[in-house]
Amino acid sequence: MAFRKNSARVLQVSTVVALAWGYAARAATADIPGATIAAAPGVVADDPFKLSTGLYSVNSGGGRPSGPGVDVNLRYTRDDQHFWVGYFRSPALEFSQPRAGWDGVYRIGPVRLLPSLQLASGGFVGGSLAAEAGTRWFAGGGLGRTNLRNYANLNFDPNDAVTLYGGYRWNDADSLSVQLVRDNRLNPDQQNLHFIWRNHLADGERFTIDLLARQGTVDDRFVRRAGLSLNYEWTRWFARVAWDPKVNFTAQNMLRLSTGARF
Repeated sequence: MAFRKNSARVLQVSTVVALAWGYAARAATADIPGATIAAAPGVVADDPFKLSTGLYSVNSGGGRPSGPGVDVNLRYTRDDQHFWVGYFRSPALEFSQPRAGWDGVYRIGPVRLLPSLQLASGGFVGGSLAAEAGTRWFAGGGLGRTNLRNYANLNFDPNDAVTLYGGYRWNDADSLSVQLVRDNRLNPDQQNLHFIWRNHLADGERFTIDLLARQGTVDDRFVRRAGLSLNYEWTRWFARVAWDPKVNFTAQNMLRLSTGARF
């Protein structure tokens, strides 16, 4: 994952973790890379709390060490407002970082505004603002910005970036969408393109498939890679596995495993 520095140099670290998915615009955290599209109007969480844990591992590459990272995140939902706290730890790097954030949805006629705010130890501040319109067919876009302080990037997409997306909803739980996240500040040739399918099954179960197409400069070489994330949710529990090559535009590849529960 990447640390942001005031000098605009990006220092790479070898572990990342996933946080809870919500309505947040791209600078907020997400279970599924690229899963930042607002839920259809009328979706209400049955359980206000969501506890997520993650264990992720990367191989060595580009002179960076291999090693695992762990994360615990608790998210609270009330109407269209979401509040979360999290703690990340990488024993191999002797690094830890507590975090907190908020995101929400505000409806102004046919338009939905999606602001987010993220804070972390070390003085990091990040945020985003996106706008979305449409019910069956929908489209949106947004902008994310940080203060470039040291930060473990848990989004798996560029933070200082422009996001464009669109898709189709069959109902509140089933959708197919495309999302482009492109850095427009530090590394403008880096971008992630997500193809996301969400589907509701019987008995309240559902799954999400996110196919990733990544391209950009990694250690002075332009690369293109494909990744995949699979998420399955039962009534209360959920589990996720993801393969993320050249994670956060480093020379390392990552396997992510996470699980959690709603209550």
